Amino acid sequence: MSLELIKEIRQITGAGMSDVKVALDEATGDRARAIEILRKRGQKIAAKKSAREIKEGVIAFASTDDKIAVVSLGCETDFVARNEGFQQAVSTLAEKLLSLGKDEFSAWATKYIQDELIVKIGENLSLVNFDVLSGKIIGTYLHSNKKVASVVVFSKGSQEIAKEVAMHIAAMAPKYLRPEEVPSEELAKEKEIYGEQLKKENKPEAILVKILEGKVQKYYSEVCLLNQPYIKDDKKSIEQFLKDNSAEIEKFAYYSL
Repeated sequence: MSLELIKEIRQITGAGMSDVKVALDEATGDRARAIEILRKRGQKIAAKKSAREIKEGVIAFASTDDKIAVVSLGCETDFVARNEGFQQAVSTLAEKLLSLGKDEFSAWATKYIQDELIVKIGENLSLVNFDVLSGKIIGTYLHSNKKVASVVVFSKGSQEIAKEVAMHIAAMAPKYLRPEEVPSEELAKEKEIYGEQLKKENKPEAILVKILEGKVQKYYSEVCLLNQPYIKDDKKSIEQFLKDNSAEIEKFAYYSL
């Protein structure tokens, strides 16, 4: 059992030296068998750690000219989230998602995380989210803490404006693009809440109707991207900002950990 072999297996699996020695003893010195043993133990480790709470994590992008992959990987502690090795692992996942596509990626990533990453990192890890968006004009934003990100796809406009809107999305976390996309059940619930609030108002019915409509419009300005005040100029909406710059949004996504 050479020191070089132990080092090699440690690099491949991320396991500790004592664990590698035990695996090599069990495998009677066979390299491939020892790695298999360690990987299987990694699955057992994953099962033991699965009850631990995921509180931290990292988001990473991988992109081509017309496509971007986004991966959010959760971990237990901020110490691991800030670790360069962990952040590189999330970037590797994003690159793999970009090459495999969503359908094949899920199974591959689950096995990779359980068999390799959990053994190497030593914490419970969870694939929180993964997505692939495509389009001719794509704007992205990843916050410095790598816990908040956004992607916006334009059907018309410039890369510069797309990046500005992506930054706005990351800051304001819209849920929908426009009011028409708000589910009727959600809107009905909001109106019900506003209705209860207005029962205390001793005002004519016509006035109450106008107040209710004002509250609904305020709600739209909070959850609908096009209706939100632009963060760099709150006197205009995102819809107006887009018109001023001859831009149109096709779709967007907001991610957070």
